[in-house]
Amino acid sequence: MAAIPTIKNFGKKIIVITAPSGAGKTTIVRKLLTQLDYIGFSISCTTRDKRANEVDGKDYYFISAGDFQAKVNAKEFAEYEEVYTGKFYGTPKTEIERLWSARKVAIFDIDVKGAVNLKQLYGDDCLTIFIKPPSAETLRNRLTARNTENKDTLKKRIKRSEEEMTYESKFDKVVVNGDFDIAYMNVKNCIHAFLKPVPLKAY
Repeated sequence: MAAIPTIKNFGKKIIVITAPSGAGKTTIVRKLLTQLDYIGFSISCTTRDKRANEVDGKDYYFISAGDFQAKVNAKEFAEYEEVYTGKFYGTPKTEIERLWSARKVAIFDIDVKGAVNLKQLYGDDCLTIFIKPPSAETLRNRLTARNTENKDTLKKRIKRSEEEMTYESKFDKVVVNGDFDIAYMNVKNCIHAFLKPVPLKAY
């Protein structure tokens, strides 16, 4: 088996996986992290409450609104966004530097507006991949089946997801997630084409 390539082969690169909520981007990112040793997860800060299955410092840095604003004032974020009313998300610049210092390609699991902002900031060194559900109906069904929202917040999330679908043309690649295994391989192939590491047959 060939040696896993390191960042010295790529330079300082960024991969952004984005999607409407419920399209499956987080599941894809988690699998990529188990299979590609040369990528590392950039942990975002958020002011929203931690869910039962989440770990502070692994899934997100859960911080107060006051601490978030202090970081904004100190220009500590590469990008940040009020994704829902009063719920902020941001990418700390220190996370990107942490991963680059560890000779990793930084991978992000963020909302569509944050993805657009990172692309504008890092240009050709940033690959953006939009994960698209096969239909709006499928997306609504997935969000409902998650059972993590009350009726009001679910309605807001569905509305936002439908709005986020209109951002498709702003990204480098679009991958439809109807069949997870196929979508995952398509994402992985996009990453290989972007980074141009050792040939796929060597893995």
